Amino acid sequence: MRFNRYEGKAWDKRFFPRLSKLEVAQLPKEGALLVLPVGAVEQHGPHMPVFTDTLIAEAFLTYAFEELPEEANIWLLPPLPYGKSTEHLGHSGTITLSAQTLMQLLLDIARSVRRSGFEKLVLLNTHGGNTDLLNMMAREIRIETGLAVFRLDPGSLGLGEGLISDIEKKVGIHAGDSETSIVLAAKENWVHPELAPTELPYFPESRYLQFRNKAFAWVMDDLSSSGISGDATKATKEKGEAILKLGGLLLAEALMEMAAFEMSSLKAEAEESAAVVNQTGVGL
Repeated sequence: MRFNRYEGKAWDKRFFPRLSKLEVAQLPKEGALLVLPVGAVEQHGPHMPVFTDTLIAEAFLTYAFEELPEEANIWLLPPLPYGKSTEHLGHSGTITLSAQTLMQLLLDIARSVRRSGFEKLVLLNTHGGNTDLLNMMAREIRIETGLAVFRLDPGSLGLGEGLISDIEKKVGIHAGDSETSIVLAAKENWVHPELAPTELPYFPESRYLQFRNKAFAWVMDDLSSSGISGDATKATKEKGEAILKLGGLLLAEALMEMAAFEMSSLKAEAEESAAVVNQTGVGL
């Protein structure tokens, strides 16, 4: 398939706002899953659109919804195009929400979803700067609304295996090979390949200062002069199409599991708990 914005099953059949209030009221709520994509509008170097992260979310979900069975009770909420992008402040085109604003926005959306009778919400994220806040807010939403809240990040699925170099896997965290390839596949005329830079930060090899473990705080200017981290010159449309296709398959699989999952399944029955204590002397 080819990605065309707002075309395909995700938008023509499963885009939640296309329903009338009567259609929403009539939807079976048990097992229904609403997907809220959270992206960003922020600089992605001299060669990429500032809409990159939100566009990537739209593209992945367009592919994913094509893989869902017709009977799947899974619905796509409008992507939230703004995120917490304070690490990119000072770069032209970055539009960021404060942590407090994004937290309140997520709570307000979740409250509204719950008032309409829904029970399950996925926070799907395509911007690294949102990750910690979304992880925290998933629990806060669970506590306040009672919704079952799931977290899903396409970037954590290892989609570039066999396509992206080892060094790019390590340092290509922003507007490098992977992201540039995806945008080339999704919206080629929004990319300026002739301006694509290469900038590979020197991440510590220390046991205690590992970058991926977030052992120290940073902003983009600490890592890069160009505004990217990675090698955008290696990007190709073909790589992006392969990443989107695999990502669509894996995301569809994940969404189906989330739709079928019940929070009540986590708790052992009282008699089972008692049996474990009797056998081990240790409570669950």
